[in-house]
Amino acid sequence: MSLIFKSHGKLLITGEYFILKGAKAISVPTKYYQSLKVDEIDETILKWKSFDNNKNLWLQAEFLLSDLTLLTKPSNEVLFLQKLLLNIKKFNNNLFNSNIGYDIESFMNFNKEWGLGSSSTLICNLSKWAKIDPFDVLWSVSNGSGYDIASSIMNKPILYQLNDKKPEYSEIEFYPSFHENLFFIYRNNKQKTNIEIDYFNKYVLFDNNIIDEISSITKKIIDCKNLLDFQKLIVNHEKILSKSLDKKTIKEKLFIDYPGEIKSLGAWGGDFILAAGPHDSKKYFKKKGFKTVIRFMDMLKKS
Repeated sequence: MSLIFKSHGKLLITGEYFILKGAKAISVPTKYYQSLKVDEIDETILKWKSFDNNKNLWLQAEFLLSDLTLLTKPSNEVLFLQKLLLNIKKFNNNLFNSNIGYDIESFMNFNKEWGLGSSSTLICNLSKWAKIDPFDVLWSVSNGSGYDIASSIMNKPILYQLNDKKPEYSEIEFYPSFHENLFFIYRNNKQKTNIEIDYFNKYVLFDNNIIDEISSITKKIIDCKNLLDFQKLIVNHEKILSKSLDKKTIKEKLFIDYPGEIKSLGAWGGDFILAAGPHDSKKYFKKKGFKTVIRFMDMLKKS
């Protein structure tokens, strides 16, 4: 009988970059997810297939079970998968220490270029299967904050913070009364998160005042009751990040005539942005060439 595991993607609403330094941040789970199907086989190998949202096979590999030697042609994606599996083996050696092999298939119902967590949802699914801590797996292959792992664990909007490099997170209520004025727009460009994090850690100067400011905005956004106040808060958040990163805000660069306010999400320059404006905002962005515009209530995972 197949074992099935499922983990939902995420969007970081506040705290990008500075979440790494202890700022409090809001993360929400999306309705989009990745699932993992595991079957045992009589061969001493691990067979792997990954399918995209159109059910097309985009990654295929085979590994020798004993030491996870790659038996098929390498690629960047396959080598990352091998690295994941090798680290999982360190945390649970019993998983690959028998005469039982595995046939594994991974499926996602979202475009893997969207930046909703194709890697983090995979890590969560593999960790559930291996019965190990997904944070251990994440930090064995990535320098990320771990908020995406926490989002997948909780499946609810969360307040997340790294405290002395330890993850602290709790469920929050985050479904604004003005949600019909909120939209997620895909930038048609995926950022490489690890590269952005390396840049931030090496070159961006900051002090505790900035961490406190971001955390304060995060708390106010959670409690925000009207659109105008929400817009002011995300503008302040954008100004802080713009100054710290020495980059123009996304509104200044591309959407200066938008009759509302816009906030970058995650690594600046790619993935999704959040727009807070008129009910017909979808028309504006589609005229600009941005075809993927998702309403707030259509993006979030329902409780």
